[in-house]
Amino acid sequence: MEFDYDYIIIGSGFGGSVSALRLSEKGYRVLVIEKGKWFEAKDFPKTNWNLRKWLWMPSLRFFGIMKLSIFRHISVISGTGVGGGSLVYANTLPVPKKAFFTSGSWGQLENWEEELKPFYQTALKMLGAVPNPKLFDGDLALLQLAEDINRADKFERPHVAVYFGKEGETVKDPYFNGKGPDRTGCNFCGGCMTGCRHNAKNTLDKNYLWLAQQHGAEILSEHEVTNVIPEGKEGENGYKVTAKSSTKLFGKKKSFSSKGIIFSGGVLGTVKLLLKLKRSTLPNLSEKLGDDIRTNNETLISVSTADKEKDLSKGVAIGSLLHTDDNSHLEIVRYSKGSGFWKLMHLPFAAGKNPLQRAFSVVSQFFISPLKWLNVYLFNSWSRSTTVLLFMQTVDSTLKLTRNRLGIIATGVSSGKKPTSDIPESRELTKRYSRIINGKATSFALESIAGIPTTAHILGGAVMGKDATAGVINSKNQVFGYEDLYVVDGSMISANPGVNPSLSITAIAERAMSLFPPKVNVAVEIEVPLKNV
Repeated sequence: MEFDYDYIIIGSGFGGSVSALRLSEKGYRVLVIEKGKWFEAKDFPKTNWNLRKWLWMPSLRFFGIMKLSIFRHISVISGTGVGGGSLVYANTLPVPKKAFFTSGSWGQLENWEEELKPFYQTALKMLGAVPNPKLFDGDLALLQLAEDINRADKFERPHVAVYFGKEGETVKDPYFNGKGPDRTGCNFCGGCMTGCRHNAKNTLDKNYLWLAQQHGAEILSEHEVTNVIPEGKEGENGYKVTAKSSTKLFGKKKSFSSKGIIFSGGVLGTVKLLLKLKRSTLPNLSEKLGDDIRTNNETLISVSTADKEKDLSKGVAIGSLLHTDDNSHLEIVRYSKGSGFWKLMHLPFAAGKNPLQRAFSVVSQFFISPLKWLNVYLFNSWSRSTTVLLFMQTVDSTLKLTRNRLGIIATGVSSGKKPTSDIPESRELTKRYSRIINGKATSFALESIAGIPTTAHILGGAVMGKDATAGVINSKNQVFGYEDLYVVDGSMISANPGVNPSLSITAIAERAMSLFPPKVNVAVEIEVPLKNV
């Protein structure tokens, strides 16, 4: 049959970008459909006060790179734009510990640690990951904390997807033997998560997507897929895809035909769309759809110093981490100077069993130290004086996403305890770090009052399983019940990695794409040579 494309990829994050390059290398005609916009360095905001360029809120005509979604049990930060989460993430690329590969619904399907080892190496090279070369005030305070708790040997500089080179100097592509774009050495401004304006961050549009376009892949931005219709009962005759404009109020719908579909819109894109389609055009989808949603069991607590000489904004977004025990670690997160918007959403950090106790704690802190809190909120530069402590654990708990007939997505507890922002180990580490930098701790208002945690690492919902009773996809990322239908993004993650998941998503996507044969009549598979990094 004649199709417009061999594969349509819905989403351009880590899974979608890998899929686009590897399939186009093998001779397939590929279309990537991305809800967000194309961004160049000049398009990113100078600070996160420029909400129109930073936040994705179409109802307010904000078309930025970051989306904030609030549910009953969790608040989720995610990325939007060509390059997906790579535009807004903190560049950090750790390999999870052994437990990740042997637990969850996928644990017994393969020897994942050995199976994925070469693909982790490929992913690290493609993303240009190297250890952070410089430590600054926030990192040095974490090192002091490590020494105070006798874990200095567990302090490390993580691998980050940043081109360091010579600060501010632009050079010809240093990664792909000249086939990639020019790059500029990092100036350690701390602006990674508002969008790198200095061409140093190795976002997906500078590696996987850049190379995919050279092999013929097409990218359609500012369009959201609304329907996927199988031709034949199980898609044996291909699929029809309908998309509408995501930035225009009255844009025309577009339709395409394709032999196969790869869902790569992240949990809040893929799972939301599949839940809708299960009620209409894809009824054979597993009943496990939406189940086994995980976070890294994390907390995000900000600490603002009263020391005017410290500059906590300097460095890459995450330049250091500390393994605080076998199941947990703590990372230092920063924003660039001037990016103080988050303080409007922060209250003094509070713990307690119920909202009333938490509210009392918040109010009492204002009365006990009014001048110090005035410094935090009014007189200090928030980003210069504040570091965010990201605490993560491999401890498992799962949520479930459901969709009602009005199309509203809701969360429920699937198994284990519900996620919480009140983790004793995190509280103790925050107190110690606050003493080191002479700081005050704050957190998102929903955390301080309601105990609802915030995560930038929402995972699962279309997990792997031995069959449709245990998962939505098999170990090859194929959707149970349909032909040539795949899920390749964070929703495929089937256990708690306990670390930033971008590298694992990339590695699993690389492995999934390696299982695709070259297109018939394609004599040679084109490979882009990589330089060692």
